Amino acid sequence: MESSLCTLQSSLSSSFKSSFVMPKTHSSIQHKKQRKSLSINAAISRTKKEETVETVKQQLENCHLLAGIKYKGLTVKQFQDLRKSLPDNVNLIVAKNTLVGKAIEGTPWEALKPCMKGMNAWMFVHTEEIPGAIKPYRNFQKEKKLEDNDFTGAVFEGKFYGPDEFKSLETMPTRAEIYAKLLGSLQSPASALVGTLQAPARDLVMVLKAYVKKLEEENGGAQ
Repeated sequence: MESSLCTLQSSLSSSFKSSFVMPKTHSSIQHKKQRKSLSINAAISRTKKEETVETVKQQLENCHLLAGIKYKGLTVKQFQDLRKSLPDNVNLIVAKNTLVGKAIEGTPWEALKPCMKGMNAWMFVHTEEIPGAIKPYRNFQKEKKLEDNDFTGAVFEGKFYGPDEFKSLETMPTRAEIYAKLLGSLQSPASALVGTLQAPARDLVMVLKAYVKKLEEENGGAQ
């Protein structure tokens, strides 16, 4: 009898324990919500990074010069005003160095890596008129007294230009100047033409391109 009572008591106790479920505490629910939130945020962050890399790649299409500008210290309004001051063929994007580095990896633009330090805004120039593309920023820099927000580097025709080499980019001849030089050479003695042909390869290519364009326009007009 005593043995039967012990067995019954044990059975009831076991049954009671198995049917009784401890309610979820507030802390456990909160922890699960936090994990879910972190997972969602990570997915959003990854998507944004991929979109930024893709945006940079798109900007590199038909790009003639890519330059970094020290972004730290610029206010939101200053950045908006700067964007408005730039020509339509020049775009300015703020992106992390790591994401830009990923977008230019394995391309000629990879030469830009020496200036990937600190915070940068990235200038994409979609015109061959390099001095005219850079000048608006120089004017803005002087007007707003942003001496510290200088160019950190640039790549043009696969070559890296440091901050102290920008003068050579800013003083490049314009297309009109090259065209005038070409016409002057053709109308001058042979020695002047030889001097033009002995110019740096980049200048010579630009001269020849201008001359070819002139011939195409003349032929087109003659038809």
